[in-house]
Amino acid sequence: MARPLKTESERTAGEILPAAERAFGARGFDGTRLADIAASAGISRPSLLYHYPSKEALYAAVVRWAFGDLAARLAGALSAPRSSEAALVSVVEAFRSFLGERPSLSRLLVRELMNDRGPGRAVLVAEIVPLLDLVEAGLSSGGENPLGLRMREAVVTVAASMVLRAASGDLGPKLWGVEDGSESLAAALVLGRRAVLEVG
Repeated sequence: MARPLKTESERTAGEILPAAERAFGARGFDGTRLADIAASAGISRPSLLYHYPSKEALYAAVVRWAFGDLAARLAGALSAPRSSEAALVSVVEAFRSFLGERPSLSRLLVRELMNDRGPGRAVLVAEIVPLLDLVEAGLSSGGENPLGLRMREAVVTVAASMVLRAASGDLGPKLWGVEDGSESLAAALVLGRRAVLEVG
């Protein structure tokens, strides 16, 4: 059965969120104007306000939309029963793909982490903590890894490195190196292993 066609309102909302994500990522909440987002989405400012009555509401919608996508990807990466190594590789690949497809989001995250007065801080906490819980539960056999690190700390450290690398743009390879070693970092911190993971 064919999917029902999207209404004009749904199509417009679908154009606003990507435009807003790019704008908030590039200029932050304070530096972003609704008029610029509307122009980028190809609509008027009043039309944008029809869908999202304030900049705060739009920002919250962007964060929920983005992290809803990430949650679905991570859940998919952890859904099949497999070894710890395979699950870890799958999670790292899903997160890398997500950041690669949404480069503005990594900058938005870094901005919010630095801005303790940002309007999206509570929204980010509400969206990030459940994702960390999901990944921690999916990778953990309970307690500490062989190196004595808490699983949560290891997961956050790997994720933070990946977010900073993505947010750095073309500076990333100069700081981290050309090869992305996220799997090796994850293997060391999460599984307590030195070897690069090879999962077929």
